[in-house]
Amino acid sequence: MSKYPLTVGDIEFDEKLDDPAFKRCTTEKLVNLQYYQGSKEFDYKGEKIAITEKLEKEKISSETKMNGYITVRFLVNCEGKTGLFRVQQMNAELKETVLDKELGDRLLRFTKSLDGWIPKEIKGFKVGYYQYLTYKIENGKVSEVLP
Repeated sequence: MSKYPLTVGDIEFDEKLDDPAFKRCTTEKLVNLQYYQGSKEFDYKGEKIAITEKLEKEKISSETKMNGYITVRFLVNCEGKTGLFRVQQMNAELKETVLDKELGDRLLRFTKSLDGWIPKEIKGFKVGYYQYLTYKIENGKVSEVLP
């Protein structure tokens, strides 16, 4: 294994966090892309509105009235399955912190439950890609899903 990842932001497998059954889909010619590569930036059945509607039904919120951002980054493989999830929390000033561990865990479970991801296609090959969802938190509630 190289000292540096192939691409900035590559997620390495961590046996404490990751499902060993999750398979990356790569060849020597095609590595995992970033979410913004390919013809569409957001490849989900029903687009982002479907995710927002599902989130509203879940009514995920925090008892604390904090503000900030919780980002869940993950890999979508060439079959549309997801894995290698990583969570980062930031306050409203974009300084890394733990806003609310329970809220972060609930948003991670919600993100893992999303099953409408569509593999990207490059020159007739389905390829995996990195995707993220950032949940903007205002007064302890998700006010927006980014990107």
